[in-house]
Amino acid sequence: MTESTTDTLAQLNRPLLGVSVSVWHGDKVLLIRRGRDPGRGLWAPVGGKVALGERLAEAALREVREETGVECRLTPLSDLREMIWPARDGRPASHVVLAVYGAEWISGEPVAGDDAEVAAWFAPADFDSLAMVPGTVPYILATRRLIGGGTP
Repeated sequence: MTESTTDTLAQLNRPLLGVSVSVWHGDKVLLIRRGRDPGRGLWAPVGGKVALGERLAEAALREVREETGVECRLTPLSDLREMIWPARDGRPASHVVLAVYGAEWISGEPVAGDDAEVAAWFAPADFDSLAMVPGTVPYILATRRLIGGGTP
């Protein structure tokens, strides 16, 4: 995360709520290469902020549609991911809470949109060759089990 992004999040002075969605199509998962901070240039599941008054599941489906053009069916909530980044003085600079969902692909081929530079399908065996947002792989693999895929 860049210093400017950390500063922007710190100005909120409260946690930011977002969603993260791992959309599975067979044995492959949909990832985006982020076009903006945090994590610019890194691969991650689709995600983004929850709008005021928007339900978590609605935000998850909206983010997948906006960032990739793909339609999907969500699993129940998989997990919560909490990230706290410190400022140079050690105090919390930002605090993000992500509602993590798995999903099954319904239709559409991925086309990068919104803040995604690239959107594509990858097998879990490809993860080691990708520059991924740190800490995302266990959350992605946990969603696979929710759609009946077992351990990849």
